[in-house]
Amino acid sequence: MKGGIKDVRTRRLLNSRGEETIEVEVDTGGFVGRFSSPSGASVGEHEAIALPEGGVSRSIELIENEVKPRLIGRDPKDQKNIDSFLKEIDGTDNFSRLGSNASTAVSLAIAKVAAKQKEMQLFEYISVLAGTSPSMPLPLGNIIEGGEHAGEGATEIQEFLTIPVNPKSAEEAVFANALVHHYVGEKLSKEVRSFGGGKGDELGWVAPLKTKEALDVLQEATEKATGKTGITVKIALDVAASEMWNGSVYKYRRDEDRDTDGQIEFISKLIEDYDLFYVEDPLDENDFKGFSKLTSKVGEESLICGDDLFTTNKKRIEKGMETAAANTVLIKPNQIGTLTDTLEAIETARKYDCLTAVSHRSGETTDSAISHIAVACSEIIKTGAVGGERIAKLNELIRIEENGNIPVALTGNQS
Repeated sequence: MKGGIKDVRTRRLLNSRGEETIEVEVDTGGFVGRFSSPSGASVGEHEAIALPEGGVSRSIELIENEVKPRLIGRDPKDQKNIDSFLKEIDGTDNFSRLGSNASTAVSLAIAKVAAKQKEMQLFEYISVLAGTSPSMPLPLGNIIEGGEHAGEGATEIQEFLTIPVNPKSAEEAVFANALVHHYVGEKLSKEVRSFGGGKGDELGWVAPLKTKEALDVLQEATEKATGKTGITVKIALDVAASEMWNGSVYKYRRDEDRDTDGQIEFISKLIEDYDLFYVEDPLDENDFKGFSKLTSKVGEESLICGDDLFTTNKKRIEKGMETAAANTVLIKPNQIGTLTDTLEAIETARKYDCLTAVSHRSGETTDSAISHIAVACSEIIKTGAVGGERIAKLNELIRIEENGNIPVALTGNQS
């Protein structure tokens, strides 16, 4: 058919950790769509399988031999059916044969070339697919890193983040987070003797701090940035609590261990003491009951977000919403394996009046598609504060914003 897919090309690339990942190009003869997949470090047990046995080489072999021949000639604008076809070829319920990195790369490369055919920007095309109105998402910036992203010498809590909550534009918000990152680096260099300027996977600072010590540093930096910019910058956390849970208690190297009730009290007190705007994965990924208890207690004051709890899976989101386990859902396309399933997860969250936050992974590439997904149908984007593969997404937000007349999410401000 005219405008149909004429070629599918695959290649092995590096991600930001220096590991191999997969890139897929879809070529219609007139347009090319390209996507390279990221990889996570703290991976939820309910996620789709990123790579099959045999790794990237096996994924490439399967795309070349089984996916490509059956995509040739198809209309790339038939997103839903192509994504369904990818699941059919894989034949499992978690992409363990193809690998979700491979399926996501094909799916988003298809969407990119379809958007070009329709002479639309990717965010515009995804908005049409999702039936949503675009908005500029608020950026969550990773400032101090610990947990699986940083190693033994760091905090147990994986990410100490900031989020500007009343910017007039995404551009203002992006630069406010970068300013906080700068202030924190200065503070740690002056006052923490063993700080060597190290950074984690997502380019947040790594320092031997207790939880409250890290929060105190961040609080001072956010107050300073707020005073300088006039933008209110608040603190957020990604606890990644599943990495700390040993089946009976949450293990802290620098703080005391806590059972579930103790963890709920600890997180609740941090929300109160530091006016936390957002807390991700405060409890184990299977503890729907604990999440519900925490959200009931503090959900009016803070966004309680499920990442490992939901893994961008609409069935798990439905299960969590039955007991109001969270009021925010993290969205990672390669957790579920296709753009269609990603949009269905977002739609499910919206059905329950939940916010969504589209997220990068710790092992990223310079692809900026998640910026477009976030603008199309999410209130928050979580993609770091500095670093080449992170600013690829942040700078894309600034470019998108130049379209004008796109409101800033959660603020009522017009960019």
